[in-house]
Amino acid sequence: MSGTSVDGLDAALLEIDGSARDATWSLLAFRSEPYSDRRRAQIRECIERGSPARLSRLHVDLGEWMAEAALALLEQAGVPAGDVRAIGSHGHTVWHIPPASGYRGATLQLGDPATIAERTGVAVVADLRMRDMAVGGQGAPLVPFADRILFALPRRRRALQNLGGIGNVTWLPERDSGYEVLAFDTGPANTLLDLAAERATHGRLRCDVDGELARQGTVDEPLVARLMTDPFFNQEPPRSTGRERFGKAFLDAVIAERPQATVQHWADLLATLTQFTARSVGDAYRRWLVPRGVDEVVLTGGGRHNTELVRRITSELAPIPVAAPETLGLDPDAREAAAFAVLAWAHLLGVAGNVPAATGAAAPRVLGSLTPAAGGRCPDPWALPPAEP
Repeated sequence: MSGTSVDGLDAALLEIDGSARDATWSLLAFRSEPYSDRRRAQIRECIERGSPARLSRLHVDLGEWMAEAALALLEQAGVPAGDVRAIGSHGHTVWHIPPASGYRGATLQLGDPATIAERTGVAVVADLRMRDMAVGGQGAPLVPFADRILFALPRRRRALQNLGGIGNVTWLPERDSGYEVLAFDTGPANTLLDLAAERATHGRLRCDVDGELARQGTVDEPLVARLMTDPFFNQEPPRSTGRERFGKAFLDAVIAERPQATVQHWADLLATLTQFTARSVGDAYRRWLVPRGVDEVVLTGGGRHNTELVRRITSELAPIPVAAPETLGLDPDAREAAAFAVLAWAHLLGVAGNVPAATGAAAPRVLGSLTPAAGGRCPDPWALPPAEP
C-alpha cells in the first residue's frame, strides 16, 4: 500500500483461510518502508506536474520499489516467495476523479504489476479500483470488504477512522447482523497538515511531528467555518476525494488569505488546519453515522500518531469513545496493506470485493486483474494441437 500521504510503502503478510463469511486470519509480518526524499519528490512532482514521460517512468519505478518492499517483508518473516499465493498491490494513486454530472469516474494507480511479478516470482492482483468504477462506483473506499472480515465484532457497532493523506471511515454493524457496511471519505487528513508543516519549516519537517506546531497556534474559527462550506462536505455518501481537491492548490488558496510569513502565522495556520480536519471528521459522524449508532471509534493511519489531531478529533466525537488502536488485533498501521491482501485473496476465490453500498457501484464485482507469477508454466501457443474446424 502506498497512500496519499506519500510517506512510504506498507507491506503486510497475511494467512487467510475459509470463506468471506467465516474467514480465519493472522498477520504474519508487517513492514513499513519510508520513501527517500528523492522518491517522494518524484511521486509528488508526477502528481503535480505529470507528463507522459514522467508517468511512464514512475509506473515502472514504483513497481521496482513495491517488489523491493515485498521481498524485504518475506525475508523478515522467513517465508519463501513460493509459499505466497498472490501479492495484492494497491499501487499509488496519482489522480482520482469521482463520478459526477452523469459522467462515470476515473482513477489512475501506478506501480507496474508485471515488474512486481518478475522481481518476486509471485502472482500479482492489481488495478483493484477500476472494475467498481466501470459499473458506476466511486472506486473508493475499497477497504470495507476486508474491514468486515477482519474487524467486525459480535455485539458492537464499530467505526474505523483512517487518517492517511485523506480521511475515510468504515462503519461496521454487529457481525452477522445482516446490516450493510457504510464507508466513505470524510475529507482531508494528513495531506494539508504535511504540506503546511513542510512549507512552514522550509522543508526541514515533512509533517507536524506530534502536532507540536499546531499546539503552539490559535485556531481561526471563522476560517474553519468557511472551509467547511466546501461542497464536498454536503455530499451524501457514497463519496470520495483526494489530493486533487484537498492538496497543494487548496493550501495555496488558504495561505493567500493569510500572507504574513511569520512563525506565529504558521503555527496558527497549522492549528486551524488541524481543527478543520477534526471538524470534517466530526461533521461526517454527526450527519451519517450517529443516527446508525456508534459504540466505539478506532483511529488508524499515520494521523493517529499526531496527538494534537487525535485530541481534537476525540473532542469532536464526544461522547462516542475512541478506543485504543490495539483493540483491532493487529498493528493498526498495517490495516490498509492487510485490506489489499484480503482483496487479492477475494480475487483468487472469485468473490466480489467491492461493497456497492459504500462505493455506489451498480453491482458487486470481482476486483482487480491478475498478472501470473514469473517462471510459471506458460504453454507454447504454436505447440497446441490445431483447433477443431
